[in-house]
Amino acid sequence: MSLQKGDKVPGFTLKNQDGEDFNISSLIGVKPFVIFFYPRDFTPGCTKEACAFRDSYQDFKDYGAEVIGISSDSEEKHRKFIKSYNLPYILLSDTEKKVRRIFGVKNNLFGLLPGRETYVFNKEGKVVMIFNSTESAIHIEKALEALKTIK
Repeated sequence: MSLQKGDKVPGFTLKNQDGEDFNISSLIGVKPFVIFFYPRDFTPGCTKEACAFRDSYQDFKDYGAEVIGISSDSEEKHRKFIKSYNLPYILLSDTEKKVRRIFGVKNNLFGLLPGRETYVFNKEGKVVMIFNSTESAIHIEKALEALKTIK
């Protein structure tokens, strides 16, 4: 079962890049948020997507939104990825792919690679947009368009 437009974000806690627990409920009722699932740190498509979110981060902040990236990489690898590319947002480590499964993110490329999906949630934690594409740069554009509709 995968998340659908209008569904509330499922509760979860994952370690962030600093090894600290991050509970998604800390954002509900506070601000809209964008969660993007991506395959791996330091791969070409993922680096392009992460840097595109970085380059548009102020636009997300202007909408009052937080950006969160999730992959199965370790906290340490996330720290290195953030440092290498000056990423200003939270990266969460889903090493067992539990949250990926809860959201229903499907694998791409004949099931070999973890999928690339972006979710936009309003302040109440309800899904307003789900976007799935291997074209990494389009995710930012689609997420910003969705945030415009809930501002």
